[in-house]
Amino acid sequence: MRLWNGWGKENSELLMELNSGLKGLLEALVGSGKPLPEATLAEVIACVPTSRAPAHALISTDPEIRVRHARGQSLPDWLAMHSGDVGHFPDAVAVPESSAQVRELLGYAKDNDIDVIPYGGGTSVVGHINPQASARPVLTIDMGAMNKLIDIDQQSLLATFGAGTSGPDVEAQLQKHGYTLGHFPQSWELSTIGGWVASRSSGQQSLHYGRIEKLFAGASIETLAGTLEIPTIPSSSAGPDIREMILGSEGRMGIITDVTVRISPLPEKEVFQVVFFPSWEVGLQAARDLIQQRIALSMVRLSNPLETTSLLYMGAGEDSSGVVALEEALAEKGIGTGKVMMTFGVTGSVRHCDFAQQMALEHCTKLGGIVDQMGLGDNWAHGRFRAPYLRDPLGRAGYAADTMETAVDWSRLSSAVESIETAIRTALADEGEQVHAYTHLSHVYGQGSSIYTTYLFRLGDSYQQAMQRWQKLKSAGANATVACGGTISHQHGVGLDHRDYLVAEKGELGLASIAALCKLFDPNGQMNPGKLLADEQ
Repeated sequence: MRLWNGWGKENSELLMELNSGLKGLLEALVGSGKPLPEATLAEVIACVPTSRAPAHALISTDPEIRVRHARGQSLPDWLAMHSGDVGHFPDAVAVPESSAQVRELLGYAKDNDIDVIPYGGGTSVVGHINPQASARPVLTIDMGAMNKLIDIDQQSLLATFGAGTSGPDVEAQLQKHGYTLGHFPQSWELSTIGGWVASRSSGQQSLHYGRIEKLFAGASIETLAGTLEIPTIPSSSAGPDIREMILGSEGRMGIITDVTVRISPLPEKEVFQVVFFPSWEVGLQAARDLIQQRIALSMVRLSNPLETTSLLYMGAGEDSSGVVALEEALAEKGIGTGKVMMTFGVTGSVRHCDFAQQMALEHCTKLGGIVDQMGLGDNWAHGRFRAPYLRDPLGRAGYAADTMETAVDWSRLSSAVESIETAIRTALADEGEQVHAYTHLSHVYGQGSSIYTTYLFRLGDSYQQAMQRWQKLKSAGANATVACGGTISHQHGVGLDHRDYLVAEKGELGLASIAALCKLFDPNGQMNPGKLLADEQ
C-alpha cells in the first residue's frame, strides 16, 4: 500500500529518520526547525464532500480512494496532505483494465459533462493530477491495472506495455527476456511508462539510452474524439511527427493506454565513477569536453562546490570522520576549497566500458581531476532513488526541500546557475530567513546542459506560512530561469506550477497552436483542464 501523504510504500526499507548529523547541519545553515502538527488520514477523509458523479459500474466514490488520488508529490501537495487542507478531491476514481474500459469511461464522461484526470504513478511534482475548482464533477482514471508487457518484437527491439506499468515492472518484465529500457528517472520506483511519455521524462542514463522521446516508438491514445493509433515506423519524412503531439501532452488530448518503446539488450557491464576537480570552471570544462568529444558515456553529473560539500556531509550522517579524511587527502593533491564532484557512468559491452572509462579518466586527469578510490560511484548508484524519501523526515523536523530545474546553452550556463541560486537564496530575505541552495548538472548535451537546483528552508510557524515561503521561492527561481533563457522544465513537465511561465519558451502563437490541437481532441475542455495551458487559452 502506498503512503497516503508521502513518498513510497508503507513499511518501505527506504523510509528514514533525520539523523542528528544532518539535523545539526541544517540548524547551522538555516536555523532550528519547528515541527508542525500532521493531519491523520481519518481527519482528511472526513473532509471529503459527497460525490457529484453519476453512478457507473467502473467508478468508485469511496472517500479514502478519492483522498489517495487528490494530490501528487510536489511540495505544495505535501503541505496540503500534511495540513489536512487538501482543497479539491476527485468526485470518483476508476481503475480500468483495458482500452475498451477507458473508452467506456470517456463516453460516460462525455455524456455526463465530467472532467477527466489521467493518473499514472501519482508522482507529479508540478500539479499534473490535482483536481481544480470546477462546476463539473471530476473523474480520475488510474491506469495502474494496465501494467503488463503486451508484446515484444525481438527482431525490431520493440516492446509494448500497458501505460500504467511502473519502472520496476517495465524492467522486470523486459529482463526476463534479456532486455532493458534503461529509463531511470528519480521517480522510477513509482512512475509509469505512460506518465513518462505524457510529461517528456528524462532518465538518469539518457546519454546512453536516450530521453523518453528517443525511446517512444508508438502508442494507442483514447480521446473524446476517438482512438488515435501511432504506428511504429523507424523513421519518416511524411509530415509532422504525430508522436510529438502526444509527448508532453499531459492528458490534455486523451489518455495513453499502451506505449511501444525501443529496448536494448542488457548491458554486459556498467560502471559509475567519481572524479574530483579543483574548481567549478574546471569541472564544467571536463563535462563539456566529454560530451562534445563524444566519449560514449551513459551519464555525466557535476555537482557545484556547495552541493559537493553538502552531499558529502549529508551522506556521512552522524560520523563525518570519513569525509574529513577524504577532504584532507584531496587537499594534499591540490583539491581543496571550491572543489567539485563529477559522477559519470559507462554502460555496454565489457570492451566498450573499459575503453570509454579509460578515455574519460585520461581526459579528467589531464585537467587536474583526482579519481575517487573509495567507491563513491557505487554509493551513488546504490542510493540513486533515495532523495524523495528525505522530504518526510525533513518535514517532521520542521524543514522543507524542493527543486528547480532547467536547461540552457553552455555559453549561458555559469551565469544562469549563479542567477537562479542567488534568486532562490535571497527570496526570503525580507523575513530574515536563510535558504540553503545548491546545484548540479544532471544531463549534458553537446549544446548545453540541464541545471538542477535543490533548496532547503524552514517551514515556519504554520503550513500557510510554509506555502507562502514556497511561493516566493518558486516565483524567484522561475523568473530567474526565464530571464536567463532557460526552459521552465527540462524533465518535470508543466502541470499547474509551470504553466504561467510557458509563454517565454513557446510564444503566444506557439501556445495558440497547442491550444488548437487540444481543442480538436477535446472541444469542451474536459481533459485535465488547467494543466499545461490555462483554461482561457
